[in-house]
Amino acid sequence: MEDVNLILESLKFMVLGMTVVFTFLIILIIVVNLQAKLIAKFFPEEAPAKPNTAGKADEAHHVAAIIAAVTEFRKNK
Repeated sequence: MEDVNLILESLKFMVLGMTVVFTFLIILIIVVNLQAKLIAKFFPEEAPAKPNTAGKADEAHHVAAIIAAVTEFRKNK
């Protein structure tokens, strides 16, 4: 009879613990969503005014540097 009481007590603690964790997670989700809405309202993202055309030039410089490095590496072998 004592074993049955211990099992019932352990089940009560398990349900209580799972309820506390579930409640905490629900509250956490609500707070994070509220925070996201507040941040979006007071700090909106600014759209870029112009497309960046300098990116193509930078990419060409990177490709040239990589080709030069590979060529130099192959010469030294």
